[in-house]
Amino acid sequence: MARALAAEGVDVAIVARERMRAEREAGEIAASHGVKTLAIAADVSKAGDVERACARVATAFDGIDILVNNAGTGSSETIMEGRDDRWQYYWDLHVMAAVRFSRGLVPLMRKRGGGVILNTASICAKQPLDTSPSTTHQGRAGDVLQVSGQRARQGRNRVNAINPG
Repeated sequence: MARALAAEGVDVAIVARERMRAEREAGEIAASHGVKTLAIAADVSKAGDVERACARVATAFDGIDILVNNAGTGSSETIMEGRDDRWQYYWDLHVMAAVRFSRGLVPLMRKRGGGVILNTASICAKQPLDTSPSTTHQGRAGDVLQVSGQRARQGRNRVNAINPG
């Protein structure tokens, strides 16, 4: 997604757990497309990391137009097998990361009169699997409905979810 947006002339911030990967991708995108890039290492399942990432974006860019919430993982654990700490991790990664990034970056969108939030959920949001944290994907998709309703009342109905798979 970052490469496709950069090909259209969009400056991008890439957030990933691995600093080297984020820096490599950002460097390649900047060299290929001549856009401004920012690499941020963060574990977005952690509130503090999301807050720091949002602060870095705010410092580097004068507002933003697009937020893509794409963090996620799958699991072979069922509800019966998964421990509470694993399910809390999935919730923090799939749902709360999107909520926190939206709260942290929507003010930067407002500086430009609005923007787009795109949440990548999963096919699991509509068709739960036996061995995946499907409820968290449903939560991310539900977040879209809530935020889009709020933004519509503000005249900015540009929030959506895609469900690959």
